[in-house]
Amino acid sequence: MQRTVAQGRGPVRYGPPTPQPGLPVLPELISVLGAAAGRSSPQPPGGGASLHEAACRYWGRRGLAASPENVAAGPGAPALLLALIGAYGGDVMLPRPCPAWWTPQVRLLGRRAYHVPTPAECGGVPDPYALLETVRRVRAEGGDPRVLLLSVADDPTATVPPPELVHEACEAAETAGLFVVSDESWRDTVHRPHDDLVLSPAEMLPERAAVLVDLSGSLLPAGWPAAVVRFPATPQGARLRAGTLDVLTATGAVVAGPVAGAAAHALHEPEAVAARAYAAARLHGLVAAAAHREIRAAGALVRPPQAGRHLYADLTPLRAGLARHGVGDALELEDWLGGRLGAPTPGGQRFADELGALRVRLSTGPLLGATPEERLAALTARDPLELPHVRRSLDLLGSVLAGLA
Repeated sequence: MQRTVAQGRGPVRYGPPTPQPGLPVLPELISVLGAAAGRSSPQPPGGGASLHEAACRYWGRRGLAASPENVAAGPGAPALLLALIGAYGGDVMLPRPCPAWWTPQVRLLGRRAYHVPTPAECGGVPDPYALLETVRRVRAEGGDPRVLLLSVADDPTATVPPPELVHEACEAAETAGLFVVSDESWRDTVHRPHDDLVLSPAEMLPERAAVLVDLSGSLLPAGWPAAVVRFPATPQGARLRAGTLDVLTATGAVVAGPVAGAAAHALHEPEAVAARAYAAARLHGLVAAAAHREIRAAGALVRPPQAGRHLYADLTPLRAGLARHGVGDALELEDWLGGRLGAPTPGGQRFADELGALRVRLSTGPLLGATPEERLAALTARDPLELPHVRRSLDLLGSVLAGLA
């Protein structure tokens, strides 16, 4: 029998930060945070009532009914995911590639992480047939898979899985008896929200899916850590929430009081917050599409970006040109390309991809400019691609890749 490879115990390795918007903090949020700075009372583990109610309204506007007793908050998605997986138990199934911080969360708990290939057209969700086969093999070998992590607006691939594929993956998870945790942190960064429908697994598996949303970097600045999770409205969901709160309490993982106030304000999505989120998604979508054209023109492979502030490029067709520079794997590519572009370009090995595959995640934030003034100009420009500093960044990307042909 072919043995299934798991990433289990081991040291937690360096993980690159998520792609940042690179934009100035919204003045309205600064005012809200400043007004709450004098509050000395800490938030309870899992967050307070105002944060829970704001999260319920946030999900309600997206077609997911939620009650405060089914919601918890934490200082960022990693802290919440660690607590949730710790409370649920068992091994974890993940797509390959997946966010750089998912696998370390599983490893830190001493659990095994099993990566399942994603379909050719998108990332974020595992191929349904490969998922069923992998679960079968893992259990035959004595493993204990209980949880499936997936993303419906993906890092690192910047894709939005089509609804039919999300549906098939959820059916496969239900057949395999897996509990689904859907990371929907990037859903508010979809470039064309009227064209690319984000379907939550909680709509299909209301009793067997939790929804995780990291607000940092989408509705809040990246340095203000806050995240919320929605549990199923079932007895099992209530037990899982209680177990998650136990872990948050034991680890002291609470949202800072002033940040909780800003998070609740952002979750209500007042006009200024919603407008900034929409404008930022549009900006990064335009720049990502332009970067996509540069990458394709050089002969490399990359899926059309649909969400986020990044692209996931496969430079395998340029292997011969990279070999001339001593680049033979993703780790060497990460160092070489990052040095040429002057910006982090984490290799695919950071995302549980194969080391030998020449894949990298490219962020669009550095393409917006080097100063706050340049980035703000890109945000407010009618056509940011006409700005000289944006054009120079795109030309540099294109010339570096073209030199490998």
